[in-house]
Amino acid sequence: MMSEATGIVKILLFMVSCVFTSNYIFSQFLGICPFLGVSNKVETAVGMGLAVTFVMGLASLFTWVIYRFVLLTLGLEYLRTISFILVIAALVQFVEMFLKKSSPSLYKALGIYLPLITTNCAVLAVTLMNIDGAYNLLYSVLNGVFSAIGFLVAIVLMAGVRERLETANILKPLRGFSINLVIAGLMSIAFMGFSGLVK
Repeated sequence: MMSEATGIVKILLFMVSCVFTSNYIFSQFLGICPFLGVSNKVETAVGMGLAVTFVMGLASLFTWVIYRFVLLTLGLEYLRTISFILVIAALVQFVEMFLKKSSPSLYKALGIYLPLITTNCAVLAVTLMNIDGAYNLLYSVLNGVFSAIGFLVAIVLMAGVRERLETANILKPLRGFSINLVIAGLMSIAFMGFSGLVK
């Protein structure tokens, strides 16, 4: 009973760590391109965040299985990066087709950034970190899903701030992209406050 409780606490701490402590945007500086490119509106940011969550979660599952049961078995570990990119590309194509049929407005709003999930370094990084960290299947999927939720939190927070900035009186030299970088830096500093929360 005690070991079960300890295991649950360990999993919960791991999930909190993925979202806040090791946030891909603010702590590891991965996935910055869609973070800055698609965070104009909260609705678009939520769409991108959910798409990335879907892709990262399934990519973590499929790449772990492929690495463990195909690449390791055949002695082809050196092909892991290209194999993982192929899995991610297939998942992104699926998301793209789904959004094109179910939500054309969101598909149009995401524009070029939707297919760019394929080359989003955060998605590839989580699959490689699962292998390098020797995570089992459960932890690999949790790492993928909750790291993506951390990405979702970051991009939605940024979109909320940017929507408010549209009506703000900003100094001329800081208008446009400059203020976005300042805000991203301040948010990154704020997320550093979580660094001692989970070790």
